Amino acid sequence: MPDYKTMTQNRSTELVTLARHVLELARARGATAAETDIGTGTGYTTTVRMGEVEKLEHERDKALSITVYMDRHKGSASTSDFSDKALAETVSAACDIARHASEDPNTGLVDAKLMASTVPDLDLYHPWDLSPEDAIQMALECEAIAMAADPRINNSDGAMLSTYSGEHAYGNTHGFAAGWKWSYHMIDCTVIAEQSGNMQRDGWYSKARDFNELIPLESIAMEAARRTTGKLGAKKISTRRVPVIFEAPVASGLFAAFVTAISGGSLYRRASFLLDMLEKPVFSEHIHIHEQPHLKKALGSAPFDNEGVATQARDIISDGILRSYVLSGYSARKLGMQTTGNAGGVHNLTIDPGDYDLPALLEKMHTGFLVTDMIGFGVNQVTGDYSRGASGYWVENGEIQFPVEEVTVAGNLKDMYRNVIAIGNDVDRRGNILTGSVLVDGLTVAGD
Repeated sequence: MPDYKTMTQNRSTELVTLARHVLELARARGATAAETDIGTGTGYTTTVRMGEVEKLEHERDKALSITVYMDRHKGSASTSDFSDKALAETVSAACDIARHASEDPNTGLVDAKLMASTVPDLDLYHPWDLSPEDAIQMALECEAIAMAADPRINNSDGAMLSTYSGEHAYGNTHGFAAGWKWSYHMIDCTVIAEQSGNMQRDGWYSKARDFNELIPLESIAMEAARRTTGKLGAKKISTRRVPVIFEAPVASGLFAAFVTAISGGSLYRRASFLLDMLEKPVFSEHIHIHEQPHLKKALGSAPFDNEGVATQARDIISDGILRSYVLSGYSARKLGMQTTGNAGGVHNLTIDPGDYDLPALLEKMHTGFLVTDMIGFGVNQVTGDYSRGASGYWVENGEIQFPVEEVTVAGNLKDMYRNVIAIGNDVDRRGNILTGSVLVDGLTVAGD
C-alpha cells in the first residue's frame, strides 16, 4: 500500500491520526471492515440590511461518522465529541447497529486497489484573515453602492459576507487514511427596485476558494442593481413555442438533472429517464461533458471521493453519446459495474463552451426567450418531463425587447438535450457544474 502518512504530510495530519485511531477501535469491537469520515471547520457570516447589521454568526463545526461492516451487515453512527469516551461509544453504537442490521450482499468497502495512491495538492486552502468588523464594513459598502446605483432602488434584501475554512479526512481498514484542507468565501448582495407600483428583486454574488479571486465589491453591487432594475416593467406573454436561452447561472440546473438521471441510485431503482442509454446518443453531437476533479482552486475539486477512490478526469458525454454513468461503490455493485469515483457526487462537471458570448447567443437565437431566473423544481426524473416557473426577457432580432415574468418553461429533457444548439462561453464557475448559457430549440413558454 502507498505511504499515506507521507501523502498527508501538512494536510489534515491530526484528523488522519484520529481516523486511524477510530478504525482501530472498530477492529477491536469485531468489525470485519470499517470506514470513517471526519470534518472540522470555522468561519463566520455577517449580514447587513438598509445600513444596519442584522446578523453576525460565528460557526465552529466538528463531526465524525463511522461505518462498520460485520461481513455484509452495516451500521453507522456519528458524533461531534472527539473525546476518547465519546469515540468509543460511537464505535460501539455503530457495531451494535450492524449486528442487528439486515444482510446486504452489495454493502462493504470499495476494493483496495481502487484507493487513491496519491493526494495531489489542489490549492484549495486560502483562509481569510479578515476581522468581523472589516467584514461588516465590506458588506455595508456593497449594499450602499447597489442602493445608490439607481433612484428606483429603494429597498434591500441585504448584503452578506461569509468566510469559512476547514479540514477533511477519510480513512478505511484497507490502510487508507488521507485528507486535505479547504476554504471558501462569498459576498452576496440583493436589492429591491420599484417603478409605477411594480417591485422587483434580484442580486449577484461572488464565491471562491481564494478570497483574492472574489470579484470587487463595486462589480457585485452594480450587477445586483443592473439585474434588479432590468426587471422593472416586466410583462406576461402569451403561450408560444420558441427557442430558449438558459442564462449560465440557471443553466446548471439542466445538467444537475442529467447527473441525477445517470447516477447509480436512479439507475438501479430504474427511476431514470435515461435508463439503458449507455453508449447511445443523449445530447446534440457537438456536446462534450466531462469531469475535471483536479482543477486548482475550483469549488468542485477533490483528490478522492467519499470512499477513498481516486478521482480522475473522464468523459461522460462525447460526441453527444453517453460514455459513462456516475457511480459509487454500492451502486456499482448493484449494477454489476465498477465505481466511477463519484461517491458524494461529481467533481467540476464541465460542459465545454462554444465560441458565443451571451450577446452572440441572442443573435443566434434571433427571436425567443432568455431565462434569467427560475422558480421551483419541476423535473420528473422518471419521465424527463420538465416544467418550471421562469422570468427573463423577450428577445427579437437578437436584441432584448422587454422583461418577462410569471411564465412556465416546459418540455422533456430527453428532447431538450438533443436540441441543444449552442453552449455559451460565459461560463459560471461559482459551483460544481461549469457551464455557459445554453440555447435550446423548441420549448413551450406558457403565459397568458
